Amino acid sequence: MAVRLPRPHRFDGYVALGGLLGGLLLWAVGLFPRLPDDSLVLWPPGWAALVPLTVTAGCELLRRSRPRTGLLIGTAALAADTLTRGSVVTILLYTDLMYAAVLYGTPAAARRIPWITGLLTVAGAVVPFAVWRVPEALLIGVAVGIVSFGPASTGLIVRNHRDAAEAARLRAEQTALLAEMDRAQAVTAERARMARELHDMVANHLSAIAIHSTAALSLDDPGTSRQALGVIRENSVEGLAEMRRLIGLLRDAGAETGPAAAPTLDGLGALVGTARANGLDVTLDAAHGAGLPAPVELAAYRIVQESLTNALKHAGPGRVQVVLRRRSDCLTLTVTSPYGGHDGPRAPGSGAGLVGMRERASLLGGTLDAGPLDGPDGEVWAVRARLPVTEGESV
Repeated sequence: MAVRLPRPHRFDGYVALGGLLGGLLLWAVGLFPRLPDDSLVLWPPGWAALVPLTVTAGCELLRRSRPRTGLLIGTAALAADTLTRGSVVTILLYTDLMYAAVLYGTPAAARRIPWITGLLTVAGAVVPFAVWRVPEALLIGVAVGIVSFGPASTGLIVRNHRDAAEAARLRAEQTALLAEMDRAQAVTAERARMARELHDMVANHLSAIAIHSTAALSLDDPGTSRQALGVIRENSVEGLAEMRRLIGLLRDAGAETGPAAAPTLDGLGALVGTARANGLDVTLDAAHGAGLPAPVELAAYRIVQESLTNALKHAGPGRVQVVLRRRSDCLTLTVTSPYGGHDGPRAPGSGAGLVGMRERASLLGGTLDAGPLDGPDGEVWAVRARLPVTEGESV
């Protein structure tokens, strides 16, 4: 099966054609580096120099695709050129083949060729001088260095610069990729934080509105309907205020107004009062002390808020208990509510409440468990969180 050589590069074709035409021009005008009666010329006819010239020019077509093959054939052609009257163009083309073999060849070839040509250059200077004992013998080493070691060293320098530039480009691409990944992760984290804030702030009020509006529509009692409408109005006003606060944070209204303060555990009393107004029987037992980090207070407040919202939607008749305790290394909170006793949720939910609470605890390095437990008054739904009291990531 015949091996199909790759198509030569356009520039290589130009080099081969230009070298061949230049050598033909020098041959036509009779410009040769050696005379016919030179003792080294074993092939004196002028046309004989065209054979190495043509072969070397053809090797230029392989300078990128088969650089080692081109160099080996070119070396043989250069050796044959020394037996003729010669051509300066053949020598010039050979130096380009040496340069290309280092630049486009394998890494092993790029390391070995400069060493080999360097040793040949030294040998070409030392051996003739040791044999003939004349200073002119050193010029042989100089000629070998110009034809072989010089182009090989140049090719190695260019290759090293090219490899360094490629490595720098790859590092730049990796840096840009990592920056894009960091940006995408930051956007995702910020969207998750905004989703938690929006859910925790508004879900409680909207759940109360849904439950009391259902009661107002289903009961034919003016007094009950009026009371339900009052609760609906109160929750809608509070929900609108919190929505405006969140929008202000997102828009960054400016230094004059400044962002509203995040809720703290001091606001648990008002939160429990709102839950009682919405119809829950809630007791609060908070012994958390002072000096808690702001992220811990915000996470605890939101977890209690979401737990009361879930109790409003899902809990059966009975008491809801909220207990907070400050430990030496953590803040623990437990919210229990009656489990069961009704056909289904009083208001639709998104299912993101427990996920958001676990995310808040996880961001601080804490834990959160939620599920049914057997209590003294029957089965209850318990939300238990443990939040370290060290500075953590802000939620």
